[in-house]
Amino acid sequence: VVCRDGCIKAVGQADVIRNQFSGATFERVIDCSGKCVLPGLVDAHTHPVWAGDRVHEFAMKLAGASYMEIHQAGGGIHFTVEHTREATEEELFNTFKHRLERMRRAGSTLVECKSGYGLNLETELKMLRVIEHAKQSMDIGISSTYCGAHSVPKGKTAAEATDDIINNHLTKLKELKQSGEIDVNNIDVFCEKGVFDLESTRRILQAGKDIGLQINFHGDELHPTKSAELGAELEARAISHLEEVSDEGITAMARAKCAAVLLPTTAYMLRLKQPQARKMLEEGVIVALGSDFNPNAYCFSMPMVMHLACVNMKMSMNEALAAATINAAYALGKSDTHGSIEIGKQGDLVIINSSRWEHLIYQFGGHEALINYVIVKGKVIYQNESCGTM
Repeated sequence: VVCRDGCIKAVGQADVIRNQFSGATFERVIDCSGKCVLPGLVDAHTHPVWAGDRVHEFAMKLAGASYMEIHQAGGGIHFTVEHTREATEEELFNTFKHRLERMRRAGSTLVECKSGYGLNLETELKMLRVIEHAKQSMDIGISSTYCGAHSVPKGKTAAEATDDIINNHLTKLKELKQSGEIDVNNIDVFCEKGVFDLESTRRILQAGKDIGLQINFHGDELHPTKSAELGAELEARAISHLEEVSDEGITAMARAKCAAVLLPTTAYMLRLKQPQARKMLEEGVIVALGSDFNPNAYCFSMPMVMHLACVNMKMSMNEALAAATINAAYALGKSDTHGSIEIGKQGDLVIINSSRWEHLIYQFGGHEALINYVIVKGKVIYQNESCGTM
């Protein structure tokens, strides 16, 4: 039972619920006989605001070019930055809205959304305004992330970019946050060899934390950089990627209750080493999942992410579901309101047309025929009329 305020009022056996609410009237009743009701899925890492796709780079990757080789050839992030700078706010919002709608149809009800394809204050703020517009106008949960340190802008050194971010970008963000114009939740840095080193990352993350942002950053993806150790030291809420994390970093994250946001689509598409999900789980790290939707990893579907996590990262289906719901909500600082079906939490639900929930993971790419309803705050935001009986 979900109340008018959008929160779950009761959970239990059908006959108990019927007796408890025998005198109540409901705006809508959904018959879920023979179906499964799951928490809405949470996508803990996406880059969904940008212009100019990079479909041409896929052939380069298939031919063996590495991420950094494409980046150094003028592709990668800098290609997207040029197109995003040129796009209008309206153009960016329209494509972003379309992407969010596709994520909703795949069962995502809360999505982390980053800036990061501006690399200058004007375009970063443009992206954050687009995200804020979607927060206010769309039926989907959004956790917004400032990721101005996604790459070093052309014509600047990493040290110059770091100073610009701390002295100009974050100063302006604090001002806009205090005035209520833009509500940013997290700060992110791409801590990587040849991008932002450990000390620059530390300075930016600490400055973001000082203005009230949660630390949630890219680390240990392409090279071991001791990002995990840094995140634990700074009390980061979450670190993403971690394909090259050290054993010491895993231990530090477990102790600090710092979530690991693993991105199986990225490791799959870039042919990277798989993150050590099993070791992390065995050591007590809170493991979450994200799609890493971006021009380099074009995937909207958390069910497909869960499938890849099970097959390639050796997670069980139970672990993958927890990682795509309650643990992903934890990585965004929202596990008290999202990620599970409990009284008092927000009524975000996915109803699948199967008597076994495992079909959502088992059927690789089959979610379009499985997901019957997606519900946010008790409101049906997607209903699949053609969802046949299994």
